[in-house]
Amino acid sequence: MFNDIGALELVTIVVLAVLVFGPEKLPKVIQDASRFIRKVREFSESAKEDIRSELGPEFKDFDFEDLNPKTFVRKQLMDNDDLGLKEIRSSFDLRKEIADVADAVNGHESGSAADVPVAPIASANGSSSTPDLLKKREKPARDDRPPFDADAT
Repeated sequence: MFNDIGALELVTIVVLAVLVFGPEKLPKVIQDASRFIRKVREFSESAKEDIRSELGPEFKDFDFEDLNPKTFVRKQLMDNDDLGLKEIRSSFDLRKEIADVADAVNGHESGSAADVPVAPIASANGSSSTPDLLKKREKPARDDRPPFDADAT
């Protein structure tokens, strides 16, 4: 339940508990909290047993963790490999696919997507030379100032 609490967090909780409840009342508060947690667990276990008894003998080995969608999907897909998902997963290399797409976008030669020639798009005035929007523009000289637009300011 508290697997992810480190030593520093535990010390902080203890110090805060001593400051809030005081050293005199702290043992009583701890007893009350542990009694409350014990009663909640007992209530939960009795509710699970009631549900199992109402479902009948077919669901005797029913695990309530299966109601969590993540656990259910993991159990159904990972344990039973009827669909051949392990083969699909091993044949699919996401890094290679991303690298191929990045090479195609940047214009580098690659084995798959970059071999397809891309025709330039003609502009409205009929010229077929269009600026390449993916190329980096040259940096202006330090002395050049950007154009001033009085309406924008």
